[in-house]
Formats: sequence, C-alpha cells, structure tokens
Amino acid sequence: MRSLKLHSSLADPIQHFINLRRLSGTDYQSQAQLLGYFDRFLREQDLSEPRITREITDRYQQSLSQLAPRTRSNRFCVVRQLCEYLARSNPLGYVPEPLKGISSTGAHQPYIYSNSEIQALLKAASQLAPKNSLRPHTYQTLLGLLYSTGIRIGEALALNLEHFHHTERRLYIAEGKFRKARWVPLSASTCQALERYVRTRLQIRPRSPDSPLLINQRSRPLHQSTVNQSFRHVLRQCGIHHRTHTGPRIHDLRHTFAVHRLLAWYRDGDDVNARLPYLATYMGHVDIHSTHVYVQPTAELIEQVNRRFYTYYLDQVKHHGGKHDTPYCRVHQTFL
Repeated sequence: MRSLKLHSSLADPIQHFINLRRLSGTDYQSQAQLLGYFDRFLREQDLSEPRITREITDRYQQSLSQLAPRTRSNRFCVVRQLCEYLARSNPLGYVPEPLKGISSTGAHQPYIYSNSEIQALLKAASQLAPKNSLRPHTYQTLLGLLYSTGIRIGEALALNLEHFHHTERRLYIAEGKFRKARWVPLSASTCQALERYVRTRLQIRPRSPDSPLLINQRSRPLHQSTVNQSFRHVLRQCGIHHRTHTGPRIHDLRHTFAVHRLLAWYRDGDDVNARLPYLATYMGHVDIHSTHVYVQPTAELIEQVNRRFYTYYLDQVKHHGGKHDTPYCRVHQTFL
C-alpha cells in the first residue's frame, strides 16, 4: 500500500482520520488520495490555524468547479466526512452541507466498445513506443486482460507474478474492492496471451514471485495516472474521440465486458437471469444490484432482448391456442 505524505497544518488530524477509517476493514486508499488533494489545497492556501472554516470549504468547492460532477462530488464528500470527524473534538469546527445530488445528465455514461474497436485498441497498444521494449507488450496485455476478464484497473495493476496460475488458468485477486479476495478463471486464449507476456516479462528484473506482473520502463509498478495518459494516446491512434471528463475511459472496458458477456449468453440461448449471479461473483460484486450498473442497453443487446421476447411471445400464443387475452400479450416482459 502506497504511503500518503501530508504536509498541511491539518496533516496529523487527516492522517488520524484515515487510520480510523482503515480500522473498519477497508484500505481507504482511494479516499485517502482524495484527502491528499485537500491537504495540498490547504498547504497552497497557507492555512496556519488547524481548523476548517466555511470560507475554506467554499474556496475548495470553487476550486473543484472544473471537474466532472461525479469527481467533484467524490472529492467534496470525503472532505465533509473529515469535517464531521474534526467537529466531534472541536466545537468551532465547521461541517459543510452536502453537495446536491448528481442528475442523470451529469452522471458519466459508460462507453461500450465494439468488437472492432477492441481489436483496434489492442493493435494500437502493441505499437506503442519505444519499439522492441516491454511497454507495448505490457499495455496490450493490460487492455486485453481488462476486456476479457472485466477486472478493475486497480486490481490489474496490483497483480504480482505469483497471482497468475497458468496451469489452473486463473488469476488470484488478492485485494479487490473492500479487501475482498477472489479467483478469476481465464479463457484459454487469455491464459495463452498472459503466458506469452510473462515469458517476455521475466527477461527483466525483478523476477521474484511477489514482484509486479505489469511494470513500466523503469521496472516499477504501473501508475494509474500514467496508464490513463497512455490510454488516451491509444484512443487517438484508433480515431476514438476522447473528452477529458466524459471519456471514453479505461474503466469502460469493464462495462464492455459485462455487456458483451450478456450478449453471448443471449446468443447462446442461456437463461440470463439465472446467470447474472455468476457474473456478479466473477466481477467481485456483493450482489447483482451492483452488476446492473454495468448492463448498458446497447442496440445489439436490445435486439437480442426483443428477439428473445418475440420467440417467447409466439410460444405463449401457441400454448394458449391463439388467444390474445393472455398475461404475455398484456404485459411486455423484460428479460434483463
């Protein structure tokens, strides 16, 4: 876990708050990073008094105005939680009002990549500079892994060499969201691609089992900000238009995995409702309600749903002897 360096006059209380949250059983890594942004803001404001005032939170909220609504909400939410914590021991502490909820128009709309776009992304990643280095192999492997398994970018970057079990064709996610570990089975093609990458990767130090699976040019673990920057370059090479706040994002590969998995089940004639719990478990979700967020109604998916309903409808009409006053005629069933 990367240590967070705090330098403002509130560095100690912020660190105490982070430590307290981690005692609840979560690593609090992403939230701690957001508090690190706030600590940097406090230092730039040259805050001398170790107390948060309304003026400070108003200025901080104003400094976030250029960010996407969801990002702005996330950053301010952890600061408000910090204020609540500090107010318990300081009656003069100020607790700001929560930001208004994000409307559906303000929320990020996931981008579902087509099969041809996935192929283009992998090809562009394999052509990254410098040539004849590990970098193009690393990014091609990373993007292929994110798409074929749907694991989170943070989970992929945290993989060590020992987490890839090629004989059993599976990955071990040692610390997923909420510190939940799980096994992720791999398809034969994904396993073969990972084996090819590992053979090349082992030519470079470090090679110990607990060393990172995916490394940069300096043989250090990949950093997500660098990955995002490289991914934007790959998008441009593929002619996929990218906007800073709206994407497409690398996280949308996880959404694409979920949608394409459902499409495959529809085309194979499987019972999608019965298989959704399997998808939730595979993606590391607590229940299928979290998985529903990833199921976007693409044109291909809607076509498969309509085709499934049409076939089901005809079967029911035939079963009821051509009667039109059946429950299946009165109500259009949803098969997602």
